[in-house]
Amino acid sequence: MSGLQNIPNKPLRSGYTTGACATACTKAALLSLVTQQSLTTVKVHLPVGTLAVFQVDTIRLTKTEAVYATVKDAGDDPDVTHGATISVAVALNTTGNVLFKRGEGVGLVTLPGLEIPVGEPAINPVPRRMMTVVCEKILSDYQLETKGVTITVAVKDGAALAKRTLNSRLGILHGISILGTTGIVTPFSAASYIASIQQGIDVAIANGKTALLLNSGARSEKMLKALVPEIDPISCVHYGNWIQETFEKINATPQVTKVVMGIMLGKAAKLAQGHTNTHSGKTTWDKNFIYELALEAGYSKPVASQVLALNMAGRLKEIFTFAEQEKFYQKLIERCHYHCQNIAPNVALQVYLIANDGAHITHAL
Repeated sequence: MSGLQNIPNKPLRSGYTTGACATACTKAALLSLVTQQSLTTVKVHLPVGTLAVFQVDTIRLTKTEAVYATVKDAGDDPDVTHGATISVAVALNTTGNVLFKRGEGVGLVTLPGLEIPVGEPAINPVPRRMMTVVCEKILSDYQLETKGVTITVAVKDGAALAKRTLNSRLGILHGISILGTTGIVTPFSAASYIASIQQGIDVAIANGKTALLLNSGARSEKMLKALVPEIDPISCVHYGNWIQETFEKINATPQVTKVVMGIMLGKAAKLAQGHTNTHSGKTTWDKNFIYELALEAGYSKPVASQVLALNMAGRLKEIFTFAEQEKFYQKLIERCHYHCQNIAPNVALQVYLIANDGAHITHAL
């Protein structure tokens, strides 16, 4: 996901969402279908209030169907769909409605809890509205108000791209989602990752789960699943670096009663100080804070001062034996627990501190 990468130290260029690209293709295809003339560019009004110009290619134009494609430009955001070819096929129908179908490479919703019902293509509400508005305007302009439009969205290699997203964890299978609430991709905004966290919690609740297993990523999840096998895989949520947003969502979701959280040592060193965004571009671990924490845990100054010579938090194991009885780690977990519980005070929270080799420590209550 984009938020896990380092942010370049330069002015960053914005791009366009998959939803904006699909809307551009929809507009071009429907205009071509009703006029029987090919287009190379099309203008789209974005939800953010701006007008964008898209380059489009005619894939097929007949009397009954038009298919157009465009290449997604995500700007400087390391989006997995940057450079992807998005295509839309449109045909008129007799229902009077705008209907959405799943083309190859677009995901299928298979679990409840998302904004889109089970069985529908994973085209989110805002892109659906954008495409619907475009179709209604063109139908009105060409006196075709009694007609409906069938829109089939496809993404080249979308199934492969989806493996680099959290879609499968949300029950979205066989492809990517058509996303976007503004039409604009803001580089490194982390909005899509945070949305996936929130959706993951919604899916767990919609499937009757009240306990969540939180991990920063896949490395710690396998070990935690073995420790708490009673927690269903559908309840596993990757928080990445966004601990604040994750626990805010939990606090706003009263159905969640229990949370088991795994956190790697490097992130724990930041969270213990109250940094609930642990991205390396936002926060660094504070050796002086960890030094003071060691003193507070009862270690002598000569022992605690060894922290000040370390270049990374993962090396704390060289000073403090990674074991549950080690007071330093108990103090570290206690602080991490405090900051998370402070955001979501009504859940039963258990925190596991995890080392790179998979060893773990929990709070010795």
